[in-house]
Amino acid sequence: MKKVLIMLMMSTLILSGCTTTRNTEDNFIVGMEAAYQPFNWQAIKRGSSGVYLDGGAGIADGYDVVIASKIAKKIHRKLVIKKISWEGLPSALESGEIDAIIAGMTASPEREKGMDFTTPYYSSEMVMIVRKNSKQAHYDSVDQFKGSKVMGQKNTNYDTIIDQIKGVKHQTPKATYPELVMALRTGDADGVTAELPVATGICKANKELSIVKFKPGKGFDIDTTVSIGLKNNSRKTKLFKDVQRALDSIYQEERVKIMEEAVNRAPLYQDQ
Repeated sequence: MKKVLIMLMMSTLILSGCTTTRNTEDNFIVGMEAAYQPFNWQAIKRGSSGVYLDGGAGIADGYDVVIASKIAKKIHRKLVIKKISWEGLPSALESGEIDAIIAGMTASPEREKGMDFTTPYYSSEMVMIVRKNSKQAHYDSVDQFKGSKVMGQKNTNYDTIIDQIKGVKHQTPKATYPELVMALRTGDADGVTAELPVATGICKANKELSIVKFKPGKGFDIDTTVSIGLKNNSRKTKLFKDVQRALDSIYQEERVKIMEEAVNRAPLYQDQ
């Protein structure tokens, strides 16, 4: 009998440790993939900017985490971060599992059909990551990548824009940037599309890689701003207005500083 009681108690403890936070007005539940540094990643140590993932599954850190923390504080809610795959974020928002997506997401016309976006909270530059000893390292126009094997992240604008290059060898996309980096290092790709902060972190960790910046008018035609996604038709709600107001209070100089700090403390891609 004692064994049965002990096992029941242990089962209760295990189940209680695996529960996740429910959506209430006291919480600000944010979804992100925690695999897109320097915007967001899963850290080993918490540090001053890290936040425990919901359910005790690790620690999240990065630019998005700091922005989310500041917003949660300003709207007087407890921040809860859920690690969700990139493909699963929109459905998690629609179902009410999360209140917002803060994950380096661009407000594209297609996405705006299913959610409402705040004004951008960061604006970047689209570049190409290449091997330092390759001919592509000397390019300064996307058109020069004709005939090159170019790869992007799956289900993102960074994959679809590759077709803007006439005659490019558009490779099958990968789910994460560590996979894209591996494709570059093994020669499965000659170039990988990325935002500048992401590329900076990757090349900092992989000295054999370099960044190709394009001359004005010679780059991709793409919106590189990222915004916070909230539930569809929520613009008139208190939550949307509170989040937008909180975001507006974070000045541009502070946003730039937050990104610089995130790039500097992001873990090395090659160590993942």
